[in-house]
Amino acid sequence: MANTKSAKKNIRKSEQRRLVNASRRTAVKTSIKKVNVALEAGATKEVAEQLLRTVSAELGRAKSKGTIHRNAAARRMSRLAKKVAGAYATK
Repeated sequence: MANTKSAKKNIRKSEQRRLVNASRRTAVKTSIKKVNVALEAGATKEVAEQLLRTVSAELGRAKSKGTIHRNAAARRMSRLAKKVAGAYATK
């Protein structure tokens, strides 16, 4: 258990950050899942691209706040964009 006043405050801050970060990570995962479900369901290209923009915004927020690493955000966005583009490419 923390002894000093500042250590106790740091514990409170850490818990608040943990909850906010968990919420952000959940939002990112949920938005990615929505894109994957839409692709599997055969959604139109416009719908998939709209969902992709939502994912991009969520990843950008998580990246800028330090919840996830910037390279991890870029990697996830790149893979998802590639998946969406491939699903609607003419064959």
